[in-house]
Amino acid sequence: MKYASNICFFLLIMLLINCREQAEITIVKELTKVNGIKGKSEYLASPFVTAGNRVYMVGHQDGSFPELGWHIKGEMGGIWNHPIKLMDGFEIEFNWEGDSLSLNQAESFINYPFANSHEFSFKNKGLKIKRSQFVPDDTEGLAVQLEIYNDSNARQAFQLSFTGHSDLRPTWLGERTDMIDSKDSAIFNDAIDGWVIKDENNPWYVCFNASMKSNRHAFSPNSYQGIGSSNLLGFDLTLKPNESKTITFTIAGSYKSEAAAISTLQNIQKNFPTLLREKKERYQKLAEKTKLTIPDKKLEQTFEWLKYNCDWLIRTVPEIGTGITAGIPDYPWWFGVDSEYALQGYMAVGQEDAVYNTIKLLDSVSETLNGNGKIIHEMSTNGAVFNPGNINETPQFATLIWRIYQWNGDRQFLEKYFPTVEKGLQWLMEANDLDKNGFPEGFGMMEIHGLDSEMIDVAVYTQKAFADAAKMAKILKKNALSNTYEAIAIKLKEKINTDFWSEDFNSYADFIGTDEQTLHLIEDAIIRADTLDKPWSIKEMKETKQFILANPSDKPRPFVLHHNWVVNTPMEMGIADKEKALKALVTAKDYVNPFGVFVTGIDRDESAGANENTYKAPPIFTYTGAVMTLPTGVSAIAENNYGRPNHALDYLERMTRSFSYALPGSMYEVSPDFGMMAQAWNIYSYAYPIVHQFFGIQPNAAEKEIVIRPQMPDKWNEASLENIKIGDNEISVYYELIEGKPSVNVKQTNTEWTIKLELSNTEQPAKVIGNIKTIDGTMMVEGKGDTISVIY
Repeated sequence: MKYASNICFFLLIMLLINCREQAEITIVKELTKVNGIKGKSEYLASPFVTAGNRVYMVGHQDGSFPELGWHIKGEMGGIWNHPIKLMDGFEIEFNWEGDSLSLNQAESFINYPFANSHEFSFKNKGLKIKRSQFVPDDTEGLAVQLEIYNDSNARQAFQLSFTGHSDLRPTWLGERTDMIDSKDSAIFNDAIDGWVIKDENNPWYVCFNASMKSNRHAFSPNSYQGIGSSNLLGFDLTLKPNESKTITFTIAGSYKSEAAAISTLQNIQKNFPTLLREKKERYQKLAEKTKLTIPDKKLEQTFEWLKYNCDWLIRTVPEIGTGITAGIPDYPWWFGVDSEYALQGYMAVGQEDAVYNTIKLLDSVSETLNGNGKIIHEMSTNGAVFNPGNINETPQFATLIWRIYQWNGDRQFLEKYFPTVEKGLQWLMEANDLDKNGFPEGFGMMEIHGLDSEMIDVAVYTQKAFADAAKMAKILKKNALSNTYEAIAIKLKEKINTDFWSEDFNSYADFIGTDEQTLHLIEDAIIRADTLDKPWSIKEMKETKQFILANPSDKPRPFVLHHNWVVNTPMEMGIADKEKALKALVTAKDYVNPFGVFVTGIDRDESAGANENTYKAPPIFTYTGAVMTLPTGVSAIAENNYGRPNHALDYLERMTRSFSYALPGSMYEVSPDFGMMAQAWNIYSYAYPIVHQFFGIQPNAAEKEIVIRPQMPDKWNEASLENIKIGDNEISVYYELIEGKPSVNVKQTNTEWTIKLELSNTEQPAKVIGNIKTIDGTMMVEGKGDTISVIY
């Protein structure tokens, strides 16, 4: 009995210790050893995001929740649990007799990989307050925590109120799936000491409460658009001099039932410390995968945080699937082409699950909707497809599948998705190559009205798709099909380099079209250029118009008109003839500003060609005149493909100028501070040139082989990339330039794999681990084991 009593006493003590530890865990304490980034004061009135894969919250860095966004006008902020919205936001207010203060004008904002904090200081009241929040993984809710500190020598007594503004409404295109919004109805629930709000005609719920017992509750006026409900929880607080108190508010929702919402609320409350630590630990693991160390610490930091941004963009709707979304706040749903770029980067930084889940989602929805291999362009989180697919999505899917297969070597993966590739290429040519010249017709990446003829990017991605599909077919023993695909790819490469090339402009053409179509496009473009005050562009287009009128053609021909960024895709895919490529890369520099590449070259402004940042934000957002990260990344990849890593690095450095420019820890879609504050394809623009080209990692997981051909920019005299997952192996590459000679050390976890290290330097090194030979001016060191090295 005495032994049993001792055991019970011990368990009781351990339980009390555990409870105390849990009670002491706060978001702020968990963030003390996490590297955060403080925002700029001039961008406090701009958006931030706290993200989970089920729920995310968008507000302003100053702590307010204005109506923002344009896709659903004024509704893209607040708290979302796709396919519904939960809340427009909340207000936290401190009240004294005859005085009040709201937490909507923060002095500073700090972003962390998995959480964020707003700092407030009310000196006349002697109060310092931190508001922090995070969203647990796989959970339809979030926690918002206040740490209130009495910085005065006097006792403080005040009232605290938390007002939640519900807005239970469907996501974009809800009407297509019979999701019709109705008025929200709120009830105070004594059992949870909080509010439960329901959409009157739908099983959509949101609820919220606090870790401290409330002493009042009330309905409040709702100033937001829509038909939501505003509901207040009130508390009386007393603080001694230099005392602090923590209160945690929990918000949870469900688009199925009240019971599910309340269960989530209680789970977050009960397991808050565990959920917080689990997310923190998971993000630490994200940081360690494909870990970059270089002399440029700003670029190094950017690369690390883009891995976090990738995770912010994963969206799960169990009834439909999981996949990466394009961007927050206005594109929080699934896209074909955005994913086809981004997933290549996701794979390179070790985020495999996101890759496989997104491919599965795109493939299944495309098959159900189209059934012919055509890949969808855009689908809302309620399952409604807005655009069943542009032309470029289908060939780019083929290249995505091939590149992921190089990383995983999984034959079953190839067998599963090759039928979609095969059907897609058949549809691409039979339904879209109307004149049977090998170039499909229709919209590609540039969605300009009337620009839907034979586009350069569609042609290039089609060529690459057939080249990649030929390799896949050969692996799957479809030899005749492989030969057919390869023949098409060879022919298309030759035709692109002849039919699309313009010697007059030293550039590949935007498109091949008829004179009539081009004259219409010129008239529209002149109006655009005149509106933007671009006299040089008007002059150039008028000259092109005169050339067409003086030299008419009854057949379609190539035109350089808009100088769209897609003219660089022949170099991005490495199919441009070298002589043409080098000319085109020089021409491309005319359409670059301090942050990167203009989407449409005729929109370039006085910042073109400059390296100094003289940027001033325009008063109204527009994509016209935009400089974007994807075109800039494409140019970096293009430069590397033709042995110009210093030029490639220049593009990365330009993009990096927009990192943390507006939202600390993130990079906007439109550089430096417009559009989506987090954008999926940014990781393609960094991971591909860094992993595949600077470090030269060419995976061949099916053969358990990795070829490494470093091509470092001159500024990187020392660099490492660690913990790169390839199949069932992980490699780390350490590079150092010693007296102009590259020393490379490669380590791997699976010693059965073969590493082939290729260096252009052929001088005898001081130390080699592996078998060394020289072939055509290239030193090759090949071997298995845990280390392969060339040391000078």
